[in-house]
Amino acid sequence: MSISDIGMLFQFIGGVGMFLYGMNIMADGMQKSAGSRMSHLLGVLTSNRLMAVCVGALVTAIIQSSGATTVMVVGFVNAGILSLSQAVGVIMGANIGTTITAWIVSMSQLGDAVSIFQPAFIAPFIIGIGAFIFLFSKTQKKKVAGEICVGIGLLFIGLDFMSSAVSPYTDAPIFAKAFTALGSNPLLGMLVGVAVTALLQSSSASVGILQTLAMNGVVTANAAVYITLGQNIGSCVTALISSAGANKTAKRAAVVHLSFNLIGALLFGGVIFIYFTFFNRAMAVSNINSVEISIFHTIFNISNTVLLFPFANQLVKLSGVFIHDGGEQPQIPITAESEDLTLLEEDINRHLDKRILESPSFAVETVSQEVVNMGEIALGNAKRAVGAVFSGDRDEIERVFETEAMIDKINTVLTGFLVKVSNLSLNEQQNGVINNLFYTINDMERIGDHSENIGELAQYIVEHNIHFTDTALKDLRDISDAVIQSVENAVESRKTMKMEYVRKVIQYEDEVDNMEEELREKHIERLSQNECSPSSGVVFLDLISNLERVSDHAYNIAGYVKDEM
Repeated sequence: MSISDIGMLFQFIGGVGMFLYGMNIMADGMQKSAGSRMSHLLGVLTSNRLMAVCVGALVTAIIQSSGATTVMVVGFVNAGILSLSQAVGVIMGANIGTTITAWIVSMSQLGDAVSIFQPAFIAPFIIGIGAFIFLFSKTQKKKVAGEICVGIGLLFIGLDFMSSAVSPYTDAPIFAKAFTALGSNPLLGMLVGVAVTALLQSSSASVGILQTLAMNGVVTANAAVYITLGQNIGSCVTALISSAGANKTAKRAAVVHLSFNLIGALLFGGVIFIYFTFFNRAMAVSNINSVEISIFHTIFNISNTVLLFPFANQLVKLSGVFIHDGGEQPQIPITAESEDLTLLEEDINRHLDKRILESPSFAVETVSQEVVNMGEIALGNAKRAVGAVFSGDRDEIERVFETEAMIDKINTVLTGFLVKVSNLSLNEQQNGVINNLFYTINDMERIGDHSENIGELAQYIVEHNIHFTDTALKDLRDISDAVIQSVENAVESRKTMKMEYVRKVIQYEDEVDNMEEELREKHIERLSQNECSPSSGVVFLDLISNLERVSDHAYNIAGYVKDEM
């Protein structure tokens, strides 16, 4: 091998690297641009499977990887966010969305008639414009637009590098022999497609490399068809690997993806083999270009979805043959009233599936929901602690302590997941949300701490037979009701992101502050008149002090929501 040959090899490898890196930058920019709109896509995934197909196609078009979409789907199913039936539609749509990259690659050949559309000509200009926008713009939206431009430009330059490296060898017999062998043997062609895609972990990237070779006139139609079909099967490898540590329902989602692509590839491969062998041998051995590969790739994925869409339930049943499961993963309601605290904690851990980190927008939305769940648990424990003060129920008091220990564990889990999300590629608004969530869970944990303090005071009341006057009991109920209302509205404000709940929290916080000051003065007056014992007076003051602090933390939680509006 001569120095020039080694140089061309390095150029080809560099081209592949630029292509993959450019695609990654472009996908990151598109996700940032989509922002919270992506997070709302899960909300439309009801029983309408057709809508799920559209969501799958849209998400994959944004993140530029059907494999990554399916990994997320496995994560959502494992977390109990998506049912297996809903997942089937998203998986089908993912195959359609992945065709976008192939058409981007084809732009170079579509622009052959006009040189300004060729990558080598336009890519440096796109990168230059993108870099200027990114470096000198002050708004986040413009910076993201610049990032997308840089990604597209690098993708085009990578394609040009690969094409330039291959072009001197287009007449080499090895290419003709290799593609003749792959074209005459459908299974071998598919296996090559599977292997390359599994290696690159991206069907979009492997199709792009095939299109680059096709631009230089070395790829035959039959070889391109079989390799492309194999690439679709290879895109399942990422999800299959990802499902290894998931529950059985999530494993079934990965198997559905594999069976969907495998059935389609074998069915289309068989029909095309018959057509090429008996009806059009000349077309089979003719060269194919990148545009024609894009056309076939798109027709195959859309046709496969249309063909197998009516049999989605059968695909789900088929997955059950390979992965024996007792049914769909039950979704445990997240409330502090749940009987088994261990199950409740496991449910939150399950929801924070690492596969969801494949999409920053979905990760932000998911962790936001879990913060709300933590808030509902803290709210439930505050109610239980207050109730125990009046009832003296020892079991309820013990339950307060158990729930507080679990809240501490949830706080640790959420903090760790928030750290992971904060290291993802987030836009400015998402970074703000994550920062506020860090503060929010701290305040929720402090509400749990004060609930524990109230529980300890309830325990002291029972053990030392403390009694309050009727006036003191009424005052305690009044301030407790206001505090609980404040926490309820704070959690609801985070859940709904509505200003009306923030206003209510502010109103209750002012009311609690005034009440706490008034009740403290009234109680000191009762003490001075010997209407109650000193021991009950100390407990009373500690109770209203802890309740007022709970209201303060509720006010903080609502304040973070207000900052995001």
